[in-house]
Amino acid sequence: MKIICGLGNPGAEHARQRHNVGFWVVDALAAQWKARSDGEKYDGELFSATAAGEKVLLLKPQTYMNLSGTSLAPLARFFKVPPADVLVVHDELDLPFGKLQLKQGGGPGGHNGLKSILERWGEQDFGRLRFGIGKPPGGAERVTGHVLGHFSPDEQPQLKALVESSVAAAERWVRDGMAKAMNGFNRKG
Repeated sequence: MKIICGLGNPGAEHARQRHNVGFWVVDALAAQWKARSDGEKYDGELFSATAAGEKVLLLKPQTYMNLSGTSLAPLARFFKVPPADVLVVHDELDLPFGKLQLKQGGGPGGHNGLKSILERWGEQDFGRLRFGIGKPPGGAERVTGHVLGHFSPDEQPQLKALVESSVAAAERWVRDGMAKAMNGFNRKG
């Protein structure tokens, strides 16, 4: 069994914000895999699917970004899913817009959703699918407005293809594992 957790904030007012790209990818995976909704469980929207012969739980925490770990940690513990079989999809300031990257383990890098997962679960070796949103012009004092803002008109036409590429990366991770997925996907860009 594997878990793919997309990070975001619940509610229609947050739906199109940069911070919610993790939700978009989970929604696209659920549609692609014809996932079954398991309703609201573990403080999140939970879906079940089968991909590449593997059972996959898809999770969208409904706790708001800064408390994402209160949703993911109990789910992973209950099903005894090790960190190597968990992929967290999140927005990433440290990657330019349009860059996607698979990564195994690491710290939170200033991302409050990842920080919450590390604190609540006590694990850091889970996989990450980092969706580049770039840094805002004007520096650190503008980060909150940037992540809670919408993509620019120049960025919006690329979003569908980026979500599709994210789905392909997640599928490759499920099928081949992180090492092979990183090797093939990160090299392609």
